[in-house]
Amino acid sequence: MRSALTIAGSDPTGGAGLQADLQVFRSHGLHGAGVTTALTLQDSAKIHKVMPVFPSLVLEQLRVLLRDFIPTALKVGMLYSDDIVLNVTRALGALDEQTPVVVDPLLAASDGTPLLERRAWGSLQRLMQGCRLATPNLIEAEQLTGTDVSTRVGCERAARVFLDDFGCRAVLVKGGHREGAPDDLLAERSVDGATFAWLSGTRLEGAPVHGTGCALSAAITAGLALGQDLAEAVEAARHFVRDAIESARAPGAGARFLVLPGQVL
Repeated sequence: MRSALTIAGSDPTGGAGLQADLQVFRSHGLHGAGVTTALTLQDSAKIHKVMPVFPSLVLEQLRVLLRDFIPTALKVGMLYSDDIVLNVTRALGALDEQTPVVVDPLLAASDGTPLLERRAWGSLQRLMQGCRLATPNLIEAEQLTGTDVSTRVGCERAARVFLDDFGCRAVLVKGGHREGAPDDLLAERSVDGATFAWLSGTRLEGAPVHGTGCALSAAITAGLALGQDLAEAVEAARHFVRDAIESARAPGAGARFLVLPGQVL
């Protein structure tokens, strides 16, 4: 049975985080497993409070799970604290190198709520070493690398830091925060150093949509679990999220939520 595991924070609205990842996995026909790193108090408008899970419990969850079965692919999302990052890194050290790991380096929510304490940034960089893909947005790429990403040249410089310094096998720098067309950059290590592919995007009008970054990284993870190569998984995930945005609806007073295949409007 093909499966995907998400290691992420809980979003009780179901619009992002662990709950949304599981919905994305299911929509791709995969069995979804999840390890919770933090509980949140939030509604469709904002996060009111974040309460991390005991780091030792995160480690124990992963060790027990991974002794029983190894997921076909794995996603790492919100980790919140340095101790949790260190314990996740420790647990994933038992994985076979062939298991694709996608790391979504979440630093803060769209409302500004911190999702990873500052002292954990260095540990996060070490966690990303050897991952199949990291998926930072422009703000995260700039903060983690210290590189100005306002231009395409700057984005490519930041991508090189992820590849050469952090040790990622590939990085997708998401362009949604860019003025103008939200083009993404997919950079991947190659025998010649690195390859860069700019993926064109079109900005969709409308009110803000919750959970797009979580859905994208989860959909890429699902594609890798289904045996797609990286470029194919990224492109399929981008179309998946675009379709979900076009159908998005607001269940409450805040942001719109993605509508995934099979959901009833």
